[in-house]
Amino acid sequence: MTHAIPVPLPSALVDHHAVDLERKYTDGWGVRVDDVATTPTGEMYALHGVHRHTYGVADDEPDPAKAHFGYSLVTRFAPDGTPLATAVSGQSAYRGRNRTTTFGGPTTGLGEDLCWAKGLCVLPDGTLAATGPGDQTHLVTADLTALTARHRAPLSSYDDGPRDPFASWISTTPAGRLLCTTGEYGLYNYANLLANIVSVTDQPLTPTSKPTLRALASMEAEPVKHTEADLRPDVLFDGRPVGMDRRPRPSLAEHLIGADPTARRWDWHDARLGRPAVVREDLFVVPVFGHVYRGGSRGQRFAFVLVSDEGEVVGRLGGMDLYRDSPFTGFCFEIAADPAHERIYHLNRYGLFAWTATGVRAQRLDLEDKRYKLLKHFTLVDCTPAGELILVHRTQHLLLRIPCPAALGALGQTVEDALRSYAKERTALKRQWQPVNWHWIDSTAPLHRL
Repeated sequence: MTHAIPVPLPSALVDHHAVDLERKYTDGWGVRVDDVATTPTGEMYALHGVHRHTYGVADDEPDPAKAHFGYSLVTRFAPDGTPLATAVSGQSAYRGRNRTTTFGGPTTGLGEDLCWAKGLCVLPDGTLAATGPGDQTHLVTADLTALTARHRAPLSSYDDGPRDPFASWISTTPAGRLLCTTGEYGLYNYANLLANIVSVTDQPLTPTSKPTLRALASMEAEPVKHTEADLRPDVLFDGRPVGMDRRPRPSLAEHLIGADPTARRWDWHDARLGRPAVVREDLFVVPVFGHVYRGGSRGQRFAFVLVSDEGEVVGRLGGMDLYRDSPFTGFCFEIAADPAHERIYHLNRYGLFAWTATGVRAQRLDLEDKRYKLLKHFTLVDCTPAGELILVHRTQHLLLRIPCPAALGALGQTVEDALRSYAKERTALKRQWQPVNWHWIDSTAPLHRL
């Protein structure tokens, strides 16, 4: 089995912009991997991006070797990790300076609204859904050759423009339903659109039809200054559009305050909703984390709440210390679940955690242990239908694939073996790819401009 897989940049992009791969990111450029999605047949898709903005260069600089740029990319991989194709789209923040081309070809754009797509999901029919802030959802064909639908809403309630949003995060259940989060204006009196509603849909999302979402839970029950214009006809609670005074109660914040006698109301004020994960067809886990402070938030409250597909809060993941196991260090709020085995996983800078579907912690691998210390450099992004954990190295742009054992008691040995194999494979990949400063360049896979 292949454990290490590079996430490459297209050579055409690097050559067109004369990208200096030795240049430090502090000089105004960067590459990052945002998300990974997998198919039941073992293929993988990676959502990643690259940007450059150099001080002293004019916004309308015509020379591509000097001009600012920003691109969202989706790369498709075969089950053995071979890149099959890459789709690239100019981001609107940079396309405003050159609206008609993406290093020589036409583009429409993943990452509209001056932001970047953050989530990736393979829908039951094989279509790829790229999602991001503003409940923007872009549908892309499985072969990455065409953008087939786009849904968006203004990021601010003060903005005019088309209002046809769908979701900021999407995950699929084993039966093919969609678990989504959607945003609302007025959360904590903010004018921005912030994720607040967890919902599920029974109908498919297709290029020609947008399904109705049934609201299961809200993070904050009383966003302020709502008007009829803020109602979402496609997001329903008790058969009526969510908005105004209509949303699931008690909210997750209200539940967490009521369930913990030591909690105070302001402990969950200005909280944020993370990406939910599917534990099984009728059970989901929803990350909620408290306010982030400039001076540091380690020790601040967080919770991973278990919610049924009827909107009932049935528990939370246990066995984590607010300070010793804090996900606020490095902002590691990602959660992954394996519906086939009804397990839940979380990785932060202090440990790799595993739970059963009841919320009982079954394993904690301490990252201070030299056997697992390498995991500090990774972010957990997905759990495949086959039960493999997919992690991304934050600086080396490599995917790490870890097969989860039949018994969680063997997780430590499995991770240790995978890390050992990963180190050997990484050495072989360096000889094969000859990366520059951990930037992998591919000139073989077809390149499609969206």
